[in-house]
Parts: sequence; structure tokens; C-alpha cells
Amino acid sequence: MKTVYTDYFQKSKVFLYPLLKLKKGIAYVPIQTYVCWEQAYTLNDYMFFCEYHAPSSDKFVKFCDKYLKNHKYFMEHIIFKNNKHLFIFNYKAYKNDYDRFIKGKYSQFSLDTKLIILDFFNSSGNMSDFIHSFLSPDNAHADYANALDISIEKIIDVYEVCSIPDIEKETFQEDNEILNSLLNKNSIYLEK
Repeated sequence: MKTVYTDYFQKSKVFLYPLLKLKKGIAYVPIQTYVCWEQAYTLNDYMFFCEYHAPSSDKFVKFCDKYLKNHKYFMEHIIFKNNKHLFIFNYKAYKNDYDRFIKGKYSQFSLDTKLIILDFFNSSGNMSDFIHSFLSPDNAHADYANALDISIEKIIDVYEVCSIPDIEKETFQEDNEILNSLLNKNSIYLEK
């Protein structure tokens, strides 16, 4: 690898979105992904959120029905103002890898998860090289040490070459009216 990737990027989009097993090239892709929803879902809920901006056209509705609402991890579809859609997926099936994701331990993902991610990004090009180095950093340590101008021993000690997710950036924040409705819907009421 001739270059290293040190800029921040939305980690859930790279490491968790591929786990939906949607192929690249489908009609719609999320404009953003998240692992939390402020005041509604925390990291301990193991949820994954995909935000789409699209009018509710026949084409988008068919896409949603085929790929998102029929997905085995699908939980809910929330429609906001301005053609914003939030799809919520339950990722408890990936609990161990989700925990590793939150800690930034991408190299410790299960082999199955690594293969799904690598398959999603194919096997050629810069992005594929970066993803491969994030999942198996051994061969990238020297490149990162040189690029960051630090000793290779420090890189080896840290081991991972991709930063941990910024949970603030990985948290969806939106309309309180819809949030309150969602919380009321999922609330447990105590009897008198």
C-alpha cells in the first residue's frame, strides 16, 4: 500500500452497512448511517440506522419493500419532513462484532464479518486496500508509522490503524415530536 488513510469517516458506513448484505449498485444508498439515536437508542441496544433522503415515489417504496422492510434485521421505518427516512435495524445477531466495532477493534472482527465487508468493497482499488489494512493491519504498520512519523513500535503497540468511531458523529439527532412518539410507542406502563 502506497498511501494511508488518516481522515475521519463514518465508521458505521464502512464496517456495519455491508452487514446488511445489500449489493453495491442498488438504486438507493443511505446518505448517512448511525449506531445511536439521541435519547432513544444507545450502544447497548445494538441498533443500526440508515438515513435516506428520497421522495416517497413508487420506485423508492418498491426499493424499501424489497431491500429494507423485508430484511431479517429490519425493525422500523420512520418518515421525517423533507423526504428524510430512517430505517432501524436490530444488529444483536452481530453483538460480538458490534462491541468490537465500538472499541475500534476492527482487526478482531469474526472471519465471517471480515469476509462480508471485504466482499462488499471488492478486491481492487484504493478503498479495498484501506479496508483490508483496517481489518488486517499487520502489513500496514510500516506505512502508517512512516506517514505519521512515529516509530513502528508505537503503531504495533496500538495495532489498529483505523481510529475508533466518534460516537457523537455516529448518533442520529432529529425531531423531538417523532422521538416522543417512538418512545411512547415502546414504553412500558405501570398499572396503579
